[in-house]
Amino acid sequence: FLLEQWQLLCEKPPKGFEKYFPGSKKGQQKEAGEQAVDKPAGKELPKDGPSQSGPQTKQSSGSKPPQWNFSFGGQGNRSGRNPFNPDDQNRMMTVALVTTLGILGLLAFNEMRYKEITWKDFVNAYLARGIVEKLEVINKKWVRVRLLPGNQIDGNNVLWFNIGSVDTFERNLENVQLEFNIEPPNFVPVIYKNEMDGSSVIGILPTLLLFGFLFWTMRRSAGFMGGGGARRGGGIFGMGETTAKLINPNDIGVKFKDVAGCEEAKVEIMEFVNFLKNPQQYIELGAKIPKGAILTGPPGTGKTLLAKATAGEANVPFITVSGSEFLEMFVGVGPSRVRDMFSMARKNAPCILFIDEIDAVGRKRGGRSFGGHSEQENTLNQLLVEMDGFNTTTNVVVLAATNRVDILDQALLRPGRFDRQIFVPAPDIKGRASIFKVHLKPLKTLLDKLDLARKMAALTPGFTGADIANVCNEAALIAARDLNDNITMKHFEQAIERVVAGMEKKTNVLQPEEKKTVAYHEAGHAVAGWFLEHALEALLKVSIIPRGKGLGYAQYLPKEQYLYTTEQLLDRMCM
Repeated sequence: FLLEQWQLLCEKPPKGFEKYFPGSKKGQQKEAGEQAVDKPAGKELPKDGPSQSGPQTKQSSGSKPPQWNFSFGGQGNRSGRNPFNPDDQNRMMTVALVTTLGILGLLAFNEMRYKEITWKDFVNAYLARGIVEKLEVINKKWVRVRLLPGNQIDGNNVLWFNIGSVDTFERNLENVQLEFNIEPPNFVPVIYKNEMDGSSVIGILPTLLLFGFLFWTMRRSAGFMGGGGARRGGGIFGMGETTAKLINPNDIGVKFKDVAGCEEAKVEIMEFVNFLKNPQQYIELGAKIPKGAILTGPPGTGKTLLAKATAGEANVPFITVSGSEFLEMFVGVGPSRVRDMFSMARKNAPCILFIDEIDAVGRKRGGRSFGGHSEQENTLNQLLVEMDGFNTTTNVVVLAATNRVDILDQALLRPGRFDRQIFVPAPDIKGRASIFKVHLKPLKTLLDKLDLARKMAALTPGFTGADIANVCNEAALIAARDLNDNITMKHFEQAIERVVAGMEKKTNVLQPEEKKTVAYHEAGHAVAGWFLEHALEALLKVSIIPRGKGLGYAQYLPKEQYLYTTEQLLDRMCM
């Protein structure tokens, strides 16, 4: 079995050395290509002739054993990373395990063949009878007694006994032989040897197991690093590998039609989609390839969804990673992960590389220089080099998202790295209506969804896409909590109140005087809003039911106005 496994292991060329084996598939492809190049044009070799004999045909069929080819003109594995093959690793592990067990079994078998005796038995039963051929002192710990041929004891002629020290053993052996009137020239020969016995192997077995486990872990990590479809960044040996996730175009499932409320941003980012689909159109006109864009705006406006829709619209792979995943407790992990991330992007080009929350790694350099800050600067420097340095790439668009663009390093924002800064604001009333249309599709309601989307857009000024999705989900939860068959307008209004003011505190009972004070306060909002001429915010609802941290609240419908006069500001303060 061991020889069979070893033969199977040796028949296959090692990873990365296929070009040195002419008998392998790559070697055969190379030879076929060279023959095609050397073949003169317009001439054909004769199909029948003395050159095509039986033995030669058999030899060319691939039965020739693989031999080393030291020519460096072949096309080998130039990627520098050997693909991970579990079959080869399992075969090597099997061979190593069987070899180790065989060595241990051989040592144990040899020791089982020896018979242990005492010093007195050796002197009285063997040395006195003159049947000892020689003595072998093994590792200065025990003595192997070899008897003369024809004097086997219990089927073997090898005995052994322990000794305290070599000097004492030599002195006692000499005295005993002199007592038996044995002349010095006829003394039993003593040979000193150093051998590996079973006890020595057992002593170093824990160390061997530890080194074997470390070696297996390193090989396994290296194999997974080299494999394209395996999980990356696992274990301490894969700490420098990127944690970016690669999403295939078929698995994205998000298009521009699924993103609403940011029409201007979609128009601006559509140029990247056109470039990824038709790069030659820009190259022929002499246009430089855009490196990427940074999406800025308040939280929840759909920056990540817009980047994902860009990859889905362009039908290219989407690589996503968070800015906080670059920094770890080990020094040098951040730059290594940046290099590996861009290496993954180059292998899957054309593609879109999306870095979410880039402010975690792209903060301004300078200031305090403690350990974590220095590591963050090294990671940022590597990111700058990868985006616009000697290691520039093509057909890889880098998109990033942040809501803290003011703290980013200026070198990261300059043209040549992030060529565009696309602002994704909170949607206006038209954008909110479009977003409501998207999120109302899966909901079960008897209301007209187009009319409902317009009403809900008017009731939710300042809401982002994430807030609108939360309102629709809360309405469905409230309807399910009330055991209704469909969602009504009342459920949507309660959902808006839940998102704006918080959950009702039905158990928070106010005293009559407290209720009166809260009622006066909330009524003051209504009266002031009704009589003030320049109060632009229409009062929608006033309540004294405690919600969240407040004892009551007033809900307004503000107009989407960006400039205010002095009178309008004063009236808003009065409200």
